[in-house]
Amino acid sequence: QVQIAESGGGRVQPGGSLRLSCVASESGSSLYTMSWHRQAPGKEREWVARVFTDGNTMYADSVKGRFTLFRNNTKNTNILQMDNLNVEDTARYYCAMLGYWGQGTQVTVSS
Repeated sequence: QVQIAESGGGRVQPGGSLRLSCVASESGSSLYTMSWHRQAPGKEREWVARVFTDGNTMYADSVKGRFTLFRNNTKNTNILQMDNLNVEDTARYYCAMLGYWGQGTQVTVSS
């Protein structure tokens, strides 16, 4: 059983930044791809970003150029740096690995 825990959500004004963290209990998490997803009220969950074991990343078009994902394998963590946030980014953000999901962290972008 892998435990996933997200943190760092909050409320920010449009144009602001937030940094989300994801910690995996699995000591070998460096061997696996980790990803972020989000779900806004009334909408389906959507994929946001993915970081591969070699550190390479992929992003959804909606966040490309604004979000940066990187991992710290020694700490079994990854960081999602979110800049230039807009109201459409408001959602609950989830980290996932190996089919395990965290409880999510809420991000609200509002003026």
